[in-house]
Amino acid sequence: MFNNIYKGKKVIVTGHTGFKGAWLTAWLLKLGAEVVGISFDIPTKPSLFEELALADKITDYRNDVRDLETIKSIFSREKPDFVFHLAAQAIVSLSYSDPVNTFSTNLLGTVHVLEALRSLTNKCAAIIVTSDKCYDNVEWVWGYKETDVVGGKDIYSGSKGCAEIAFKSFYHSFFQKHPFVKIASARAGNVIGGGDWAKDRIVPDCMIAWSQRKTVEIRSPESTRPWQHVLEPISGYLSLCQNLSENDSLNGESFNFGPKSEHSHTVKNLLEDLSRHWNFDDSSEAYKVTGNILFHEAGLLKLNCDKALFFLKWLPTLEYNELIEFTSQWYYNFYHQNDGMFNYTLHQIEKYEEFALQKRIKWTS
Repeated sequence: MFNNIYKGKKVIVTGHTGFKGAWLTAWLLKLGAEVVGISFDIPTKPSLFEELALADKITDYRNDVRDLETIKSIFSREKPDFVFHLAAQAIVSLSYSDPVNTFSTNLLGTVHVLEALRSLTNKCAAIIVTSDKCYDNVEWVWGYKETDVVGGKDIYSGSKGCAEIAFKSFYHSFFQKHPFVKIASARAGNVIGGGDWAKDRIVPDCMIAWSQRKTVEIRSPESTRPWQHVLEPISGYLSLCQNLSENDSLNGESFNFGPKSEHSHTVKNLLEDLSRHWNFDDSSEAYKVTGNILFHEAGLLKLNCDKALFFLKWLPTLEYNELIEFTSQWYYNFYHQNDGMFNYTLHQIEKYEEFALQKRIKWTS
């Protein structure tokens, strides 16, 4: 997998205690990497990071990416071969109640990681992960390309657009001719999968309610999203970092990672499909619509992933029904058995790898 490039290598993951960061950490451990995590705190309760007992398996730093000197010190001490920067304030609703924290974490945190990378004197490939919401969303029906305008009408989108601007300016100012470090940015969104308990996210809200046989309340049943399992963009991040380390021409580039177009479904469709795996005979028992929209939410946002296909030969792996099955079964197993969730998570990663092998996706070699 990934040309065996991560085996025995030191990998820094910022935001490793978050949903996506914990999945990435687990996969890197499976690939034989020595993982160093940097996170300010554990953002949710329950927490995938805690359920997988990852603190016992990695070097675990609890520091804020807004603390520049500490971040530089960790990078200097650990001398990473690879870096994945995921640390962020990732909740749209929280960005409205705390815009300053959102901008300081998502913009200054990214700047500090880039500055720490700039100080390295060892070879390193680094991926700066932002979001599909970094684009100035005008809700057109075709996918956004990496060359489209970044920015946004809301705080979260603006903070992610700023992170991309920081990435671009640091590349042209420092990394274009850096003797040791190469950087790229990655954009993905609408990720679901087992172990997400973030606030105001539709799948966690459902799983918590359904585990108690309660009906979940939803705001926008007709909102359309290009749903993808968390392992899809993570396979993209790992593939991009591998290719970046092997190919100088990818330095400074940005890449989208999203699902197939046919994976765009309404919130209502998603919940009806998920609820079947929780033995709801009538979907009206699974959810009800409140219409209580407290903040702006985009009705449509799609990514064009042709660039990842052309340069990385990257493709999404799971079909929509497999996405539903992976997500539902992880939560169902957690709430009804909760027996060895680290091993169960590794089992899902192995199954995902098998599907990718069957499709002969390049990163499986």
